[in-house]
Formats: sequence, C-alpha cells, structure tokens
Amino acid sequence: MSRQQQQSQGVVLTGYHSNAELLPNPGRRAPACPSALGPEAPAPSRRTGHYTVQQNQNAHHGDRHGPLANTGNPKTTGTDPPSLPNPRSQPSSSPKPGSSPRHSPNSRPRPQPTHQRCSSQDSLDELEMDDYWKEVENITRSGGEAGRGEGGGEGEVPEEEQQKIPEEGEQEEAWLTEAGLARLFDDSLAADLDQEEDNAVFLSTLTRSQAAAVERRVTTLQQTLLRRRNRQHVPDVRDIFRPPEKDEEPGKLKGGSENGEKDTTSAETETELNVEVAFSEQALNYRDNHQRLKVNTGPSCPDDKLPNFKLLRDKTGQTRVGDLSPLDMKKVRRLVLVESTALFDTAGIDLKPHKAVKVKTKESGLFGVPLATLLDQDHRRAPGTKVPFLLQRLICHIEDEGLDTEGLLRIPGAATRVKSLCQELESSFYDGMFPWQQLKQHDAASLLKLFIRELPHPLLTVEYLNAFIAVNKLPTKKQQLQALNLLVLLLPDANRDTLKALVEFFQRVIDHQANNKMTLNNVSVIMAPNIFMFKGFRSKVTEQQEFSMATSTANIVRLLIRYQNLLWTIPKFIVTQVRQQNMESQRKQNKERAVRKLLKKITTDRPSDKAVPEESSQGFIRVQAPQFSKVSMAVQLTEELQAADVLTRFLSQESSLTVKREELCLYEIGGNIKERCLDGETYMKDLIQLNPSAEWVIKAVQR
Repeated sequence: MSRQQQQSQGVVLTGYHSNAELLPNPGRRAPACPSALGPEAPAPSRRTGHYTVQQNQNAHHGDRHGPLANTGNPKTTGTDPPSLPNPRSQPSSSPKPGSSPRHSPNSRPRPQPTHQRCSSQDSLDELEMDDYWKEVENITRSGGEAGRGEGGGEGEVPEEEQQKIPEEGEQEEAWLTEAGLARLFDDSLAADLDQEEDNAVFLSTLTRSQAAAVERRVTTLQQTLLRRRNRQHVPDVRDIFRPPEKDEEPGKLKGGSENGEKDTTSAETETELNVEVAFSEQALNYRDNHQRLKVNTGPSCPDDKLPNFKLLRDKTGQTRVGDLSPLDMKKVRRLVLVESTALFDTAGIDLKPHKAVKVKTKESGLFGVPLATLLDQDHRRAPGTKVPFLLQRLICHIEDEGLDTEGLLRIPGAATRVKSLCQELESSFYDGMFPWQQLKQHDAASLLKLFIRELPHPLLTVEYLNAFIAVNKLPTKKQQLQALNLLVLLLPDANRDTLKALVEFFQRVIDHQANNKMTLNNVSVIMAPNIFMFKGFRSKVTEQQEFSMATSTANIVRLLIRYQNLLWTIPKFIVTQVRQQNMESQRKQNKERAVRKLLKKITTDRPSDKAVPEESSQGFIRVQAPQFSKVSMAVQLTEELQAADVLTRFLSQESSLTVKREELCLYEIGGNIKERCLDGETYMKDLIQLNPSAEWVIKAVQR
C-alpha cells in the first residue's frame, strides 16, 4: 500500500490483548544495577500486549490516535543509539502477538529524522511521542520499569513506593489538617488559644473562592463524619463562614482582589499574568464569561509560539522562592494549598491525591536513596547544600564535556558501562576517586536519568503527582501555568530545589538545539517518563491509562522548562495575604500588651522616635548594615530610587568589603512582614508606603 493510501485510510484500534498469559511467572528480582543487554531481544513485557487493527476508510490524515496504533519501536542494544521509525511508512496490518504500539518486533531501524519536528504547544506529533515510548523501552530493558534496586548497594534492595487511596472522608480530613485547620472538624483536639487565633486570622484573609474551597471540604467531611459517628459533635459550617453583609465581601484584600472582575480586565492582555488578583478569582471570572470554551487542542505550532507569558510589573518588587523568612513561608504554604485547591475547583476538577505509605528505604548510598537522606549526607560535608552533590556533579560534567553532543539525553549510554559506573560511584564518589575524565557524555546523561527515576519517592511527590497531571485539564494555558506555579510552591524544599536545578539544566541543553538536535519538545518527551514513572508505577496503571498520560506528562515537563522563571515566584496576592495575617496578629497581640508596649516605647525608643520623623520629613531613609564596618547610612528617598541603587550607594562607601555584590541583598524587616529579600528593581518609595514600619538592612543573602 502506498504512503498516500496509508495516510488517507488510517487505522482503528478495535481491541487490546494482554501478553500476561504468554509470559512465565517472574523469577528472581532484578539486579542491583541495570543489567547488561544480551544480543537477543528481551521477552515481551507483562505490561504490554497487542492491538487488533483494521483499516478505516474514513480516517483523515493527522488523526492523533491512528498513528499510534501501528507505530513500532525497533529493538536496540544498550550500545546502539535508538533509531526513530516513521509511523506513516509502516504497513497497517495487525502486529504479531507479543508486540505493542510502543515496541513492535517487526519494525525495522530507519534513518533518524532531522530535528525540525512539528512542535505543538498543546499536542506532540507522532515522531516526538515515539521518542517517549523509546525512552520507556530503554527504562524497561535496563530493569528500570520495575524500579527494584537499580544502582543500589549489594544486598540492599529498597521496596517499591506504596500508594494508598484515601477512604471516604480521609482526603478532606488530610487536606484540612495540612492547611492547619483541623479544629474546624475536630473540636476534641486540645484547646490552643494561639492556634485558634491564628486560624481566625488565616480565615479572615481568604478570598471568596478560597473560602468556598475550605467550606466545601468542611461540609463534605461533616456529612461523612455524621454518617460515621452520629453522636459526635461536628462544627456547623455555618458557624465558620457567616454570609457576607450587604456592604461587605468575604476575604477582601487590598488592591481589589476580592472578586477579580474589575482587575482581570483592566490592564491584562493575552500573555500577561496578573499576580495581584487570586488565580482562582480570575478563573471564576473566566468561567462566568466563557462557559462554552474548552481546552485548546487546535493546530500545531512551533515551540517558540508558546505564549510568551510575563508578569505585570509590580513596583513593590517580585518575591521569589527563598526571599521570605521560614515563618512567612509557612503562611505562604497554607495559603497556596487553599488557593490551588480553589483553582482546580473552579474547573470542576476533583483531585484524588494518593497518600504515601512509609516504606523501607536505603539509609545511605547514592541511587535509590531519599532526597532528605542524600542531603543529610551532603550537609555533613557542606552545610547549606540544597541539591544533592551527585546530581550537581553529573550536570557539571555533562556541561563541561559540551552541550553540543547530538542526541544528548535521548541516546542511552551502554547498559554494561552504566551498571559498572553505578557501582563505582557508590563506592568512590565521596572519596573523590571516581574517574570523571573517563565518563562518556551519554553515560553521564543516563546516570542522571537513572538517579531521578530511582528516587524511592517521586520527585514531584506521591501527594501532588496527580495534581501535576491534572493541570492539563484546566481550560487555558494561563490557568495551567498558574496551577503549576502553586504546585511548585507546595513541593518540599528539597524536591523544589532539585527540580529547579534540573529544569535549568534542561534549558541549557535546549539552548544548544542547533547542534544537539534537542528541542523543547524533544527534551520534554524524553524526561517525562523519568520524572513521572516512579518505582512500581507501571504495575499500577493499565496500558490505556499509560497512553493517556504520555502526552499529558510530556506537556507538564515542557511547561516546567519553558516557564521556569515564572514558576519559582510567589504571587503578589499571596504575599499580600501574608502581610494581612501579620498585621492582624500584631493587632491582637497589641491589645493584650498595650501598656507594656507603651512603657517600652517611652523608655527605650524615644531617641530613635525623634530621629526617624526628622529623616522622613526630609525625604531620607536609614539603611542598616550591622555585618559590615559601615553600620548605617542615610539614603535620600526619590520616586525613582530602587533597591539596587541603595546597594550601589553602600558599596561605593564600603571600601573593606570582601563579599561580592550578587551575594548581598537589601532586606525589608519588620512591620507587616517578617523578612524579605528585595528584588533589585523594587521602588523604595512605593514599598515604604506599603510597609512604613519596616527597617531596611543590608546583609549577605541567606539562601
């Protein structure tokens, strides 16, 4: 049949037949490291099968389901680069038993296509998804599919990550507990006045959609508990959320973010991200105005046609992860948890997060070791380390060897060498005896991918993995990006920092795509299975579920890479809510200690009270630098004065400074924020109006 006939007719999947009955029962466990590949093709996977295929005379060219039905992957050895078949040139006959759309024994190696592939922002073409299934096959053949002990020490095999689907009511209970609102459903907990006041402050700053998200889960849990324990008293949700009065909106924030209707249409264009209004409020406004719109899966467009999102400039400065104090970051996390849930609620997406069950893991080593354990090992050698040494060293080695290597990340290293290198790294990495100069580029890339997928807990965590995948269900690219921003902030520090190091490295690889042939889409489809296929994953999903997840997970990785400069920022509306909580907490404390505060102010702060108004009236601010010889200086306040200008003035007057400029930061301390490292483009006069009680301190960056 000619290519034209094949394209015009297409194929239809009429049935799927598992190979499980064709395979013998599994024997002993996989070896500790990836096993060497023999000359013979490996046996079919128990998780694969074959489809029954028939011709479809009415199928149109480009049907995204058709090509997958007869796409085959040639078997390759660990030493040979994988070749990409052309799915449109394969005969549309039924594959032999034991084959699958991902790896058919009938397919023949064909010349690799050039790197100028179709690169859609919403869907991936067949050749790019063929790279995905080739990567899955490489993982499977190297022993990574089962995920049992690759790279691990001898005689020590970590158990598979276990997932537990929450029972009725457990999901809402866990969510409220994580948000610090356990008292809303369990009044048997020990009374803690400070905690109750903190909860009251927290609830008072929520927006309309955030409050609705909390109320919905309290109501659901209340109904569940009433069915389960009829005699137990549960707080009535009406006692928690009173209806708003005529002239009052719940959760009103400064800047008009209570409903988002006015703000979202004033200065926002298609590619601008408004971070002053809660994302869930913007989504509500979008839903009300676009009830009939669905996720755009339109015509393909190149990588560079992805929306060029940018943040609306805020004169009070952008806040990035690491800029706030740990105390304020706790508040941020509670707010982000509620806001992300509210955002998914607006689209009718009911997340069913899995609950991680504690499993036995390795307590030392490099591969198959929890991130926290790895960082504990590294902290003993270099306190403050945020990304595991091994990952840092692999990335540095790949970059030192050059990022122009064709097929970098896509072409696997030799399995026998990777196995040997795993063992050698385990024994000699920390001793500094590993022969890095002998490590080949593709072997180093394979080790990097092995490290990621061998983590006993997914890099994106068991709790939030489903939420990351569900991002694709949101109706617009803007909402998808907003959801990813919130989910990144929810990750534990170690996971978030490691993910950031990875996506930054992936972008540097993509920057060399003219030589290495690795575009944004190519890198995304290769890395998606390594990031999302945690230990035991493929034994828990059906073949059809795995197919549906392939493009979704590749899209998530693509968004993480492309918009990484936006995703590791804290939206202004969240920072505003933190400021409101701090102000409300201070107000409650001041009521209890008014007399003592007044006496302390009179006896200790009288000199500074005289000096500050005098400087303020003359348009100056006092900047402190207690860590340096010049402990303070006065800076004239102008409309155009930025935080970077203050640092420049300080450096010009501090001659004995040994710290580099990039290691210094002007901090906003006190008032309605605990501590915040200022963006260099922060306009000081605007920030002082927002936080007039703050102090301004120059010190080394604490990251």
